[in-house]
Amino acid sequence: MRDWLEEDPDDDDTEPSWFPGHGLPEHARQQGLTHHTQEGALLDFAGRLDPAKPFHRAVAWVLLAVFCFPVLVSLVRVVAALAFPYR
Repeated sequence: MRDWLEEDPDDDDTEPSWFPGHGLPEHARQQGLTHHTQEGALLDFAGRLDPAKPFHRAVAWVLLAVFCFPVLVSLVRVVAALAFPYR
């Protein structure tokens, strides 16, 4: 019979996969990003998206649109300023 105070040899004390920070790529961790920073939290969130799930794909497309929209608006403003300089 096993003593309850004795340590379990199968228990490796690693955090479960659903804990925050496991979706971060290794190079992001090397740069010092964690799930506590804004950029790291976003990378962690995006890293956990599963392309096999339709809802996750929709979220990825929404994220892409949210981050690309300001760039496209700025690009249109630059092109408009170059095309019509004295408006």
